[in-house]
Amino acid sequence: MSPLESYKTQLLEQAAQVGALKFGNFTLKSGRQSPYFFNAGLMSDGTILHTVAQAYAATLCASASLDDPFTDFDILFGPAYKGISLAACTALVLASVHGREVRLAYDRKEAKDHGEGGNVVGWPSGGKQKWRVVVLDDVMTTGLAASTAIKHITMQGGEVVGVVQLLDREEFSEVDEQGRKVSSVMKLERLLGGKGRVRSVLKMRDLVKWLEEKEARGEAGEEQRKSLQAMREYRDTYGIQA
Repeated sequence: MSPLESYKTQLLEQAAQVGALKFGNFTLKSGRQSPYFFNAGLMSDGTILHTVAQAYAATLCASASLDDPFTDFDILFGPAYKGISLAACTALVLASVHGREVRLAYDRKEAKDHGEGGNVVGWPSGGKQKWRVVVLDDVMTTGLAASTAIKHITMQGGEVVGVVQLLDREEFSEVDEQGRKVSSVMKLERLLGGKGRVRSVLKMRDLVKWLEEKEARGEAGEEQRKSLQAMREYRDTYGIQA
Protein backbone atom coordinates (compact mmCIF):
# COMPACT_ATOMS: atom_id res chain seq x y z
CA MET A 1 0.00 0.00 0.00
CA SER A 2 1.43 3.37 -1.03
CA PRO A 3 1.94 5.95 1.73
CA LEU A 4 -0.28 9.00 2.04
CA GLU A 5 0.87 11.94 -0.08
CA SER A 6 3.07 14.33 1.90
CA TYR A 7 0.80 17.34 1.39
CA LYS A 8 -2.16 15.39 2.76
CA THR A 9 -0.16 14.30 5.82
CA GLN A 10 0.96 17.88 6.44
CA LEU A 11 -2.58 19.18 6.10
CA LEU A 12 -4.01 16.57 8.47
CA GLU A 13 -1.29 17.17 11.07
CA GLN A 14 -1.87 20.93 11.04
CA ALA A 15 -5.66 20.55 10.99
CA ALA A 16 -5.45 18.40 14.11
CA GLN A 17 -3.11 20.90 15.79
CA VAL A 18 -5.50 23.84 15.32
CA GLY A 19 -8.57 21.78 16.24
CA ALA A 20 -10.09 21.79 12.75
CA LEU A 21 -9.93 17.97 12.76
CA LYS A 22 -11.23 16.29 15.90
CA PHE A 23 -11.90 12.69 16.86
CA GLY A 24 -14.49 11.65 19.41
CA ASN A 25 -18.28 11.46 19.24
CA PHE A 26 -20.12 14.16 17.30
CA THR A 27 -23.77 14.51 16.29
CA LEU A 28 -24.11 15.62 12.67
CA LYS A 29 -27.02 17.56 11.14
CA SER A 30 -28.19 14.23 9.73
CA GLY A 31 -28.45 12.86 13.29
CA ARG A 32 -25.63 10.38 12.72
CA GLN A 33 -23.05 9.89 15.44
CA SER A 34 -19.72 10.53 13.76
CA PRO A 35 -16.32 9.54 15.22
CA TYR A 36 -14.72 12.63 13.67
CA PHE A 37 -15.53 16.23 12.81
CA PHE A 38 -13.83 18.63 10.39
CA ASN A 39 -14.37 22.38 10.78
CA ALA A 40 -12.62 24.30 8.00
CA GLY A 41 -13.55 27.58 9.69
CA LEU A 42 -10.81 26.97 12.29
CA MET A 43 -8.09 26.95 9.64
CA SER A 44 -7.51 30.66 10.03
CA ASP A 45 -3.79 31.31 10.52
CA GLY A 46 -1.30 31.98 7.74
CA THR A 47 0.56 28.68 8.09
CA ILE A 48 -2.41 26.38 7.64
CA LEU A 49 -4.03 28.62 5.01
CA HIS A 50 -0.84 28.27 2.98
CA THR A 51 -0.88 24.50 3.46
CA VAL A 52 -4.53 24.10 2.49
CA ALA A 53 -4.09 26.37 -0.56
CA GLN A 54 -1.14 24.25 -1.69
CA ALA A 55 -3.29 21.13 -1.25
CA TYR A 56 -6.16 22.60 -3.29
CA ALA A 57 -3.73 23.67 -6.01
CA ALA A 58 -2.11 20.22 -6.13
CA THR A 59 -5.56 18.66 -6.49
CA LEU A 60 -6.50 21.06 -9.28
CA CYS A 61 -3.25 20.36 -11.14
CA ALA A 62 -3.48 16.57 -10.84
CA SER A 63 -5.03 16.19 -14.29
CA ALA A 64 -4.03 13.03 -16.11
CA SER A 65 -5.14 14.02 -19.63
CA LEU A 66 -5.75 17.06 -21.80
CA ASP A 67 -9.49 16.38 -21.94
CA ASP A 68 -9.77 16.53 -18.15
CA PRO A 69 -12.14 19.43 -17.30
CA PHE A 70 -9.74 20.73 -14.65
CA THR A 71 -6.92 21.36 -17.13
CA ASP A 72 -8.64 24.35 -18.73
CA PHE A 73 -10.66 26.80 -16.66
CA ASP A 74 -10.72 30.57 -16.35
CA ILE A 75 -12.29 31.36 -12.98
CA LEU A 76 -11.96 29.92 -9.48
CA PHE A 77 -15.21 30.54 -7.62
CA GLY A 78 -15.41 30.60 -3.82
CA PRO A 79 -18.92 30.30 -2.32
CA ALA A 80 -19.64 32.66 0.59
CA TYR A 81 -18.38 32.68 3.16
CA LYS A 82 -15.70 30.06 3.88
CA GLY A 83 -14.96 29.47 0.22
CA ILE A 84 -13.91 33.07 -0.43
CA SER A 85 -10.63 33.07 1.51
CA LEU A 86 -9.82 29.51 0.46
CA ALA A 87 -10.30 30.34 -3.22
CA ALA A 88 -8.28 33.56 -2.92
CA CYS A 89 -5.32 31.76 -1.31
CA THR A 90 -5.52 28.95 -3.89
CA ALA A 91 -5.51 31.41 -6.80
CA LEU A 92 -2.29 32.90 -5.38
CA VAL A 93 -0.62 29.47 -5.17
CA LEU A 94 -1.78 28.50 -8.67
CA ALA A 95 -0.10 31.63 -10.05
CA SER A 96 3.08 31.66 -7.94
CA VAL A 97 3.85 27.93 -7.84
CA HIS A 98 2.11 26.33 -10.82
CA GLY A 99 2.19 29.20 -13.30
CA ARG A 100 -1.57 29.04 -13.84
CA GLU A 101 -3.29 32.41 -13.99
CA VAL A 102 -6.99 32.26 -13.13
CA ARG A 103 -9.47 34.87 -11.99
CA LEU A 104 -11.17 34.85 -8.58
CA ALA A 105 -14.90 35.35 -8.19
CA TYR A 106 -17.29 34.81 -5.30
CA ASP A 107 -20.90 35.36 -4.35
CA ARG A 108 -22.66 37.38 -1.69
CA LYS A 109 -25.38 35.93 0.49
CA GLU A 110 -27.14 39.31 0.28
CA ALA A 111 -27.48 41.10 -3.05
CA LYS A 112 -25.88 44.56 -3.23
CA ASP A 113 -28.18 47.30 -4.55
CA HIS A 114 -25.49 49.94 -5.18
CA GLY A 115 -22.05 50.13 -6.80
CA GLU A 116 -21.57 47.15 -9.09
CA GLY A 117 -24.65 45.51 -7.51
CA GLY A 118 -25.73 41.89 -7.80
CA ASN A 119 -24.74 38.70 -5.99
CA VAL A 120 -21.41 37.96 -7.70
CA VAL A 121 -18.10 39.79 -7.18
CA GLY A 122 -15.13 39.57 -9.55
CA TRP A 123 -16.96 38.32 -12.61
CA PRO A 124 -15.13 39.48 -15.78
CA SER A 125 -16.87 41.69 -18.29
CA GLY A 126 -16.52 40.95 -21.99
CA GLY A 127 -13.97 38.52 -23.38
CA LYS A 128 -14.99 34.89 -23.75
CA GLN A 129 -18.49 33.98 -24.79
CA LYS A 130 -18.68 31.45 -21.94
CA TRP A 131 -16.24 31.47 -19.01
CA ARG A 132 -15.22 28.06 -17.66
CA VAL A 133 -15.43 27.91 -13.87
CA VAL A 134 -14.27 25.61 -11.07
CA VAL A 135 -16.10 25.94 -7.75
CA LEU A 136 -14.00 25.49 -4.63
CA ASP A 137 -15.91 24.21 -1.58
CA ASP A 138 -14.89 23.20 1.95
CA VAL A 139 -16.68 20.17 3.43
CA MET A 140 -19.72 19.09 1.47
CA THR A 141 -22.71 17.84 3.43
CA THR A 142 -25.86 18.43 1.37
CA GLY A 143 -24.02 20.14 -1.51
CA LEU A 144 -26.21 23.25 -1.10
CA ALA A 145 -23.35 25.79 -1.25
CA ALA A 146 -21.96 24.28 -4.46
CA SER A 147 -25.43 24.00 -6.03
CA THR A 148 -26.18 27.64 -5.20
CA ALA A 149 -22.83 28.69 -6.69
CA ILE A 150 -23.64 26.78 -9.88
CA LYS A 151 -26.93 28.70 -10.19
CA HIS A 152 -25.16 32.06 -9.74
CA ILE A 153 -22.50 31.15 -12.31
CA THR A 154 -25.07 29.94 -14.84
CA MET A 155 -27.00 33.20 -14.44
CA GLN A 156 -23.77 35.07 -15.27
CA GLY A 157 -23.47 33.02 -18.46
CA GLY A 158 -20.63 30.85 -17.15
CA GLU A 159 -20.13 27.10 -17.29
CA VAL A 160 -19.15 25.10 -14.20
CA VAL A 161 -16.70 22.43 -15.36
CA GLY A 162 -15.98 21.00 -11.91
CA VAL A 163 -16.03 21.31 -8.13
CA VAL A 164 -13.15 20.74 -5.71
CA GLN A 165 -14.03 20.14 -2.07
CA LEU A 166 -11.71 19.95 0.90
CA LEU A 167 -13.11 16.74 2.37
CA ASP A 168 -15.30 13.98 0.98
CA ARG A 169 -16.84 12.07 3.89
CA GLU A 170 -17.52 9.21 1.44
CA GLU A 171 -20.85 8.34 2.97
CA PHE A 172 -24.35 8.09 1.55
CA SER A 173 -26.89 10.81 2.25
CA GLU A 174 -29.97 8.97 1.01
CA VAL A 175 -31.26 5.78 -0.59
CA ASP A 176 -33.03 6.12 -3.94
CA GLU A 177 -36.17 4.37 -5.14
CA GLN A 178 -34.11 1.45 -6.43
CA GLY A 179 -32.52 0.97 -3.03
CA ARG A 180 -29.15 2.36 -4.15
CA LYS A 181 -27.05 4.44 -1.76
CA VAL A 182 -26.53 7.97 -3.07
CA SER A 183 -24.03 10.54 -1.80
CA SER A 184 -24.02 14.33 -2.15
CA VAL A 185 -21.03 14.01 -4.48
CA MET A 186 -22.93 11.62 -6.76
CA LYS A 187 -25.91 14.00 -6.93
CA LEU A 188 -23.65 16.96 -7.71
CA GLU A 189 -21.83 15.05 -10.46
CA ARG A 190 -25.18 14.24 -12.07
CA LEU A 191 -26.00 17.96 -12.01
CA LEU A 192 -22.63 18.73 -13.65
CA GLY A 193 -23.00 16.05 -16.30
CA GLY A 194 -20.98 13.03 -15.22
CA LYS A 195 -18.41 11.33 -12.98
CA GLY A 196 -15.06 12.96 -12.42
CA ARG A 197 -16.52 16.45 -12.15
CA VAL A 198 -16.06 16.56 -8.36
CA ARG A 199 -12.60 16.21 -6.81
CA SER A 200 -11.61 16.12 -3.17
CA VAL A 201 -8.38 17.21 -1.48
CA LEU A 202 -9.04 14.68 1.28
CA LYS A 203 -11.31 11.66 1.55
CA MET A 204 -12.43 9.76 4.60
CA ARG A 205 -10.11 6.94 3.53
CA ASP A 206 -7.18 9.38 3.84
CA LEU A 207 -8.06 10.05 7.47
CA VAL A 208 -8.14 6.30 8.10
CA LYS A 209 -4.79 5.79 6.35
CA TRP A 210 -3.24 8.67 8.32
CA LEU A 211 -4.25 7.02 11.60
CA GLU A 212 -3.09 3.62 10.34
CA GLU A 213 0.33 5.03 9.44
CA LYS A 214 0.66 6.65 12.87
CA GLU A 215 -0.25 3.32 14.46
CA ALA A 216 2.28 1.45 12.31
CA ARG A 217 5.03 3.88 13.39
CA GLY A 218 4.08 3.46 17.04
CA GLU A 219 2.99 7.11 17.28
CA ALA A 220 -0.69 6.48 17.98
CA GLY A 221 -1.89 6.69 21.56
CA GLU A 222 -4.79 4.76 23.04
CA GLU A 223 -7.32 7.42 22.01
CA GLN A 224 -6.11 7.44 18.41
CA ARG A 225 -6.25 3.65 18.23
CA LYS A 226 -9.85 3.78 19.49
CA SER A 227 -10.62 6.48 16.93
CA LEU A 228 -9.19 4.33 14.15
CA GLN A 229 -11.46 1.44 15.07
CA ALA A 230 -14.46 3.78 15.32
CA MET A 231 -13.63 5.23 11.88
CA ARG A 232 -13.57 1.75 10.35
CA GLU A 233 -16.91 0.85 11.93
CA TYR A 234 -18.49 4.12 10.76
CA ARG A 235 -17.21 3.51 7.23
CA ASP A 236 -18.67 -0.01 7.25
CA THR A 237 -22.06 1.39 8.27
CA TYR A 238 -22.34 4.57 6.18
CA GLY A 239 -19.56 4.36 3.63
CA ILE A 240 -20.08 4.43 -0.11
CA GLN A 241 -17.91 3.79 -3.14
CA ALA A 242 -18.77 6.64 -5.49
